[in-house]
Amino acid sequence: MAYNVTLIPGDGIGPELTEATRRVLEATGVKFNWDIVNAGVDVIEEYGTPLPDHVIESIRTNKVALKGPITTPVGYGFRSVNVSMRKILDLYTCLRPCKSYAGTPTIFNDIDLVIVRENTEDLYAGIEFENGTPEAAEIIQAIEKLSGNKIRKDSGISIKPISVTGTERIVRFAFEYARANNRRKVTALHKANIMKFTDGLFLAVARQVAEKYPDIEFEDRIIDNMTMQMVKNPAQFDVIVCPNLYGDIISDLGAGLVGGLGLAPGANIGDEAALFEPTHGSAPKYKGMNKANPMAQMLSGVMMLRHLGENEAAQRLDAAIAAVIKEGKRITYDLLPEDKRSQAVGTSQVADAIIEKLG
Repeated sequence: MAYNVTLIPGDGIGPELTEATRRVLEATGVKFNWDIVNAGVDVIEEYGTPLPDHVIESIRTNKVALKGPITTPVGYGFRSVNVSMRKILDLYTCLRPCKSYAGTPTIFNDIDLVIVRENTEDLYAGIEFENGTPEAAEIIQAIEKLSGNKIRKDSGISIKPISVTGTERIVRFAFEYARANNRRKVTALHKANIMKFTDGLFLAVARQVAEKYPDIEFEDRIIDNMTMQMVKNPAQFDVIVCPNLYGDIISDLGAGLVGGLGLAPGANIGDEAALFEPTHGSAPKYKGMNKANPMAQMLSGVMMLRHLGENEAAQRLDAAIAAVIKEGKRITYDLLPEDKRSQAVGTSQVADAIIEKLG
């Protein structure tokens, strides 16, 4: 049996990482029919958009996609292709494992936690009003009238929606994931002491959902305290569920604890489709240099294999990646101490080493 999978190479370093990942996935012996479609800055001239309709239709048809990183301009230009895909396909769960691998130059060697981030609401919902526009002025006037709070007239406005529906399904996903993967505890993050009607709602709903899972321990943490706790003792956490913005921040914190974004896989999952991708950016300045670490995308491929039910292949690929890291001879510069970075190999050579370990 061959799996139909949408393959999106991405831009910047994306195509190199995607090709390396495709090679190691095929080396597991699992069969794929790749539907290769392109998105990102490189297709704007051809299609007039970084996210052509046929890309979305391919994912809807195949229900599983593997994607390389795509550039998002900072402060100007089109909105994030990644965010747009999540919203259009209602990929409401961002799943971010943070796992220690022996041989990685990090302080901690016992981290194995999973961050479950709500993907469609919160400040990342994209409901914004630019300062100086009539729309912003109208929103400011309405807020002042309804709340009595004064807002500076030259303010930009972002709206932070958090719903019962969105919270219920993300917290339920976290508990179902914990139960299915023999995890012991779920921690909900919030700032409910200050934002009582948004984060307060998130916390209240999380507590209600937790009551339906008595076999799994539940706790909650205020987000600022959580960042300190993750740095001091990350091993105390297991599955972490959180609103969108907090999840984005602590996911990168978690990645830093285990060796950096080069080892940070990710998945965006909804009821009808799942998209697997590394969590780092497209690093266009390194495009075509055969330099970037492909392991985050490869580990995203491991997650995809598990999603497809190919658990034995997923385990073998994860073990092969771990063996290459532990051996330390054919890894990229970001996994080496500064004084040994001259010994680093390139993207494609990492793929070669992992394929050898797969046998």
